[in-house]
Parts: sequence; C-alpha cells; structure tokens
Amino acid sequence: MNMTIESPIGNNKKTARIAGALYLFFIIATAIANVSRTKLIVPGDAITTAQNIQASEGFFRIGFFSDILAGILFLLAAWALYTLLKQLNKNIALLFLLLNLGGVAVQVLNMLNLFSATLLLSGAKYLNVFQTEQLQAMAMFFLNLHENGFMIAQFFFAAWLFPLGYLVYKSGYLPKILGIVLMVECFAWLLYPLQFFFFPSVLVTYLSSAAGSIGEFSLTLWLLIMGVREQKPALVELD
Repeated sequence: MNMTIESPIGNNKKTARIAGALYLFFIIATAIANVSRTKLIVPGDAITTAQNIQASEGFFRIGFFSDILAGILFLLAAWALYTLLKQLNKNIALLFLLLNLGGVAVQVLNMLNLFSATLLLSGAKYLNVFQTEQLQAMAMFFLNLHENGFMIAQFFFAAWLFPLGYLVYKSGYLPKILGIVLMVECFAWLLYPLQFFFFPSVLVTYLSSAAGSIGEFSLTLWLLIMGVREQKPALVELD
C-alpha cells in the first residue's frame, strides 16, 4: 500500500535559519579579522609592520581571536547544513562536512604562526639575545608563514562548495540557482590559492576571491530570511 509521510518542514526551516545565522556571524568575524590584519601588516616591510603591531597590540589580538571564532562558527554552520541536507545523500553531506573540517583545522592551527609574531614583538626579557631588526624579521617570517597556511586552507574551502552546491541543487527546498552558483564558485575560489602560489602578481586573484564570495553570501541571506521552501509530501512504498 501507499502511505504519505509529511516532510519535517518546520524542523528544516529552523535548521536552515540556524545555518544562515551561523554563516552570517562567521562572515562578520572573518571581516573583523581581515580588517585587523590589513590595517597593521604591511607586506614586505618588517619594520613598519612590527611598529604597527606593537602600537595596536590589542587590535591585533582582537583580530586573532575573531579568526578563531570564525573557524568555530564556520564549522558549526557546516554542521547545520549537514543536518539539513544529509537526508538527501548522507555520504555527500559527510564529504562537504569533512572538507570544511579539514580547512578549519588547517586555519586554526595556522593561527599559531600569527600569534608567534606577537610573542617575538612582546619585548620579553628572554628575547634580549636578539637584535631588534632580527626580531622584526622573524615576526615578518611568521606572518608570511601564516599567509601561506591561510592559502592552503582555501583549497579545502573551495572543495567543500561543490558537494554542498550539488545537494542544494538536488534538495528541492532550496533554489537550484544557489546550488549552481556554489558549484561554479568552487572553481572560482580554487583560483585564489592557485594564483597565490603560482602567479602571485596576477590581478585576477582578487577578482576570483570576490566572485567566489557571491554564492556563499547569497546562500546565507536565503537561509536566514527565507529558510526552506515547502515540498510536496514524500511518498513511501510499504509492502
């Protein structure tokens, strides 16, 4: 016989809005972290960078903790999306969750490089064996190391978008166009770290990172404002 089972739309809407809220907070925390770095770090200028960090250490630390918070929020957002989409295909949902986890793990561990720069510029007595210029150069080395680690994490953050976009496209309760944009964004975002490592002077790097943000920002707004669309009741065959 045939039996009609109603889809849990109420729960899906709640989960979707939780995912959207977490994603939005992640975007805000990331923006704060990026502002703190770009305001204080001057590429290629170890002396000015060191002076900026020492003069605004509190601001630099706010950016540091915002980055860690962003990683936690991003992982929680991915978990909420996994909960929302795993009913479609649990293996594919688990794939995007693990890719997100990999990127977050790399990025959070990479924060040690950023914090190492502040330790070198802290003026602690045990650092007196080094000259000021040496400390500034080593601090710049760790900041550059952090930038490279950040770019490695972007490979994971690009890759997770394709399985996520595929499930969004197949879901039926999220707009197909969002799924398409996310899958395309996977390749646009992948250009970001590839160009950094192979063609660091190419301007398209910045265009690819900007284009790569469109899909995620659109998904965030849709989840937060619209939630999910209602589906027709699922039809389950029972013997």
